[in-house]
Amino acid sequence: MLGLGLIGGAATGSWLTGGSGDGPHGFAAAASVWHSVPVDRLFPPVVRGPGAGPGGADRTWTRIAVAPDGGCADAFDPLLHEVLAPVGCGRLLRATYTDATQSYVTTVGLLFTTADPAAMSALATRFRTEHLTGRADLVPRAYGPKGTPAAGFGDAQRASWTVSVRTDAPVVVYAVSGWADGRTVDAPQPAADAVRSGATTPQAQSGLGYEAKGLAGRIERLLRGTVGTSATKRPS
Repeated sequence: MLGLGLIGGAATGSWLTGGSGDGPHGFAAAASVWHSVPVDRLFPPVVRGPGAGPGGADRTWTRIAVAPDGGCADAFDPLLHEVLAPVGCGRLLRATYTDATQSYVTTVGLLFTTADPAAMSALATRFRTEHLTGRADLVPRAYGPKGTPAAGFGDAQRASWTVSVRTDAPVVVYAVSGWADGRTVDAPQPAADAVRSGATTPQAQSGLGYEAKGLAGRIERLLRGTVGTSATKRPS
């Protein structure tokens, strides 16, 4: 269990659609998921993304590392840490995946905040109005432990990223991708820009924008389903 030892523009809107997963019960259920759900449900060993690659190509990601669960101090650069501070850091869960060819590595994170719905909405509004997901000085850090294919995945290797601030759950979902060979990147590019038609940057041509966007989307979808199940189990 995670609680026993593991762990653009901002995407907003309702993810707890349909039935009793909506509303305050769903928000509360999401807050407790990090310590009540096994790691393999939040970060499966293998994640499949049909149509998640360039041109609608299928993607498959294999988990190569799960970070110990903990706080946020070492997971974000100081400026991003400051931006996220108003919603608090209840727990941070991170895992790193590689693609089927082991050419790319991607860290995906779930920041479980201590905020109420109003605070999450305020943060989402700030990300949207100030275009924070497009700022290269607000890229989440990678998790690249030694002895894994991501061992060379550090600050200088961050190539593309996405951040999703939820307004219907106390969660920030993010992903950051890079090349598995450890090459440095002079100018990281937001995934939203790297996946646009006609983009010619290295991130766009390699598909690294799709790696970050696609994996973050699949992990968020899994979390959505888990939260919906937890919400239906809550007493009236």
